[in-house]
Amino acid sequence: MSDVSELYKKVTTTELTPKDRMAIPQMDMPSQDPKKRARLMSEVALGYTAEMAVVEANRCLQCKNQPCVAGCPVNIDIPGFIAQVAKGEFKAAVDTIKVTSLLPAICGRVCPQEKQCQGLCTVGKVYKNAEKAVSIGRLERFVADWERENNQVTMPEIAPATGKKVAVIGSGPAGLTVAADCARAGHEVTVFEAFHKAGGVMMYGIPEFRLPKAIVQNEIENLKKIGVKFETNFLVGRTNTLDQLLSEKGFDAAFVGTGAGLPKFLNIPGENLIGVFSANEYLTRANLMKGYDKEHADTPIYEAKKVIVCGAGNVAMDAARMALRLGAEEVNVVYRRTRNEMPARLEEIAHAEEEGVVFRFLENPVEVLGYDNPEDRETFGKIRAVKCLSYELGEPDESGRRSPVAIPGSEHEIECDAMIVALGNGSNPLMVKTTPGLEADKRGHIIVNEKQLTSKPRVYAGGDIVLGAATVILAMGEGRKAAAAINEQLK
Repeated sequence: MSDVSELYKKVTTTELTPKDRMAIPQMDMPSQDPKKRARLMSEVALGYTAEMAVVEANRCLQCKNQPCVAGCPVNIDIPGFIAQVAKGEFKAAVDTIKVTSLLPAICGRVCPQEKQCQGLCTVGKVYKNAEKAVSIGRLERFVADWERENNQVTMPEIAPATGKKVAVIGSGPAGLTVAADCARAGHEVTVFEAFHKAGGVMMYGIPEFRLPKAIVQNEIENLKKIGVKFETNFLVGRTNTLDQLLSEKGFDAAFVGTGAGLPKFLNIPGENLIGVFSANEYLTRANLMKGYDKEHADTPIYEAKKVIVCGAGNVAMDAARMALRLGAEEVNVVYRRTRNEMPARLEEIAHAEEEGVVFRFLENPVEVLGYDNPEDRETFGKIRAVKCLSYELGEPDESGRRSPVAIPGSEHEIECDAMIVALGNGSNPLMVKTTPGLEADKRGHIIVNEKQLTSKPRVYAGGDIVLGAATVILAMGEGRKAAAAINEQLK
């Protein structure tokens, strides 16, 4: 910390040249001890101190062409907010972000900055190492946390009431963004959420140790303060149809942001055995339904000591790390390619490894094996192992990743008592099936135009239900476009 203090003194008392800025070392994010945190639900990353944030912000070269802004799906004025951080003007910094992004405390934690804004950062390119880029996401998280922890949150100005009503279906990042922008325009906004808590994937999908739920709920409370209403336990398509909301309930426009919550499976023998879960179900039980609280939860989590996770994205990392926190003694991530092809964030992979997750590369399940003695009621029908094949990498596929090729005769078993399938999600077909005139493509993604308008008049859509599985910030970007179009329509 003394080194940080010395750097802080230097950057705040010296006129820095670009060369000086390039010489400032990147500030690492403090985090909990891996051995301790692997059994704790509390947040792993601890965040920057004020001194660290100021030092890191002074690494920014304030490029005139602003490549980082081009890499941001909602075009945050990144150099502008970082310049404020560099001066210690934290409130001005977060206000700059909030001109275009409403959820900085969330995006700063879960967005893949290394593939977006930081991926284009000039500092990273000079180093020829994207990991050395200015830590934009960490700075975004810092100023958002600073605002909240210092009671500096200010509510946006609200236009006079228009008398118009907007229905928002789904309370994930796209839905919350639409709700905020439409409420600002003076419309009466109601958000309909199928679960008992609002927040969408930020509540049920992303674990507490990556995104504390209190932060999500804080954002929802802020929306309530500007007049947004929330109806939970309300499944549009069953409780009411979309047409009923528009005709019988008097809504003038609707936004569909129901996400992509239909899990994909391996479609191999034995996948219906007891102890096989989709990552969706596993994480929802743990995050939203608090299945880890075995004494009080209505649906306690399935106990397992040896867990296999199939997949290599962020959801797979979340599931593997959650399994440790739920009592697993051994967690193996099975992936048919190598580390180089893993789509998960590098930070999440590193955190998983530090906590003891084992990666088994170039392997893939071909069958789930179970106990088959019907007289043993304790074990009959439960998973006991997974049969896998070994692979080698062949030629690149259409995505540019080298295709895995099975090695004949390489079958082998991995003992386990639970398997979590984390292969991505498809679109829930309920909305399309219950809404005549609402068109979707062959994958179930709702079709929209450049203003997020669907084939059905007055109905807009965005986020994962349109894009497939995407990021929080991409969903927010679609929400902003949809809200602008709705506000224009309702003038």
